[in-house]
Amino acid sequence: MLQPSPTLKITSLANAMKADGIDVISFAAGEPDFPTPSPIVDAAIDALNAGKTKYTPSSGIKELKEAISAKLFRENQVDVKPDQVVVSCGAKQSLYQTMMILLNPGDEVILIAPYWMTYADQVKLAGGLPIVVHTSAENGFVPHIESIREKVTARTKAIVVNSPSNPTGAAYPPALISEIAELALERGFWVITDEIYERLIYDGAVHQSVAALGKEIAAQTVTIGGCSKSFSMTGWRIGFSASPAIVAKAMSNLQDQVTSNPTSFAQWGAVAAYNLPAESVEGMRAEFQARRDLIVHALRAIPGVKIRPPKGAFYALADFSAHIGGRFADEAALADHLLAEAKVATIPGGVFEAPGYLRLSYATSRKAIEEGVARIAEALAAVHA
Repeated sequence: MLQPSPTLKITSLANAMKADGIDVISFAAGEPDFPTPSPIVDAAIDALNAGKTKYTPSSGIKELKEAISAKLFRENQVDVKPDQVVVSCGAKQSLYQTMMILLNPGDEVILIAPYWMTYADQVKLAGGLPIVVHTSAENGFVPHIESIREKVTARTKAIVVNSPSNPTGAAYPPALISEIAELALERGFWVITDEIYERLIYDGAVHQSVAALGKEIAAQTVTIGGCSKSFSMTGWRIGFSASPAIVAKAMSNLQDQVTSNPTSFAQWGAVAAYNLPAESVEGMRAEFQARRDLIVHALRAIPGVKIRPPKGAFYALADFSAHIGGRFADEAALADHLLAEAKVATIPGGVFEAPGYLRLSYATSRKAIEEGVARIAEALAAVHA
């Protein structure tokens, strides 16, 4: 049975509590708290004032597809024509359409745990079977290629690569990305690469796009991206896929029957976003890195809590297993207690196949991070007093 998104459910509950006047600090949603950069907003307003409020082609306006194609070549060394780009109502829709187009009933898709729970649900919706490769905090949640190879069977249709990762913040080294590409070519399966956090990397980590590794692997790769995270455009709902022409055409046909076009004026805002120089959003990335350092330091000060600094995205996946057992049967019970007693919203790791962990998004202010983690520490101290 299809389940609601735990992240959206907990975020909605936290927002409802805030609306009731309760002082809740939320580490739940992966939503930057920065305003959308003004050139993007201005472009959308200009589009509205110019009457660009009608239907567009389902797969997106020509100008946006050209801007995404140019961005992929300029920043990612991925060479795709504009007609290989399908603009959607968010990267989540692009992922769903990818699963629906590529998978047949019984096909297997390799997921690397901890993973964003939506991947598994979308695979199942398409009739596929998620096959899970588990990683460990000791290795920074980065898998070994042999662990992936062991899961490949004759029914393997695809692997999902999410680097930097939600929920772990792991950034896969280029050598591993190359090994995954080589394995995909050897065994003939697709690589679905979710690069929504590509610009949010720290400590000298390097982002490597799979489709940049050569024409052969590009012919077996679907690259997913969007505006939500890097440009603080979560509510604009603009994502995209870039894929071989035959797949892009099939996804465009599917989108014709599902949503038609993404919002017209939001697309014009996205044109401005993808034409911004990369350094224009560097301030956001640098602030996220500072917040990462702050939340890691604060969490490590709580007795029994363990965490390694994430290399990307804006999530701290912290090990709270020392506090589970006895009063708290699992991390979900702990998360419920922290929301009820400390008025702090977190996401239980079980939904990501990370039992014993809580995910805290640090896409919030430094003040909220300091106060929120202090409340968690106080609540846990009271339990163990």
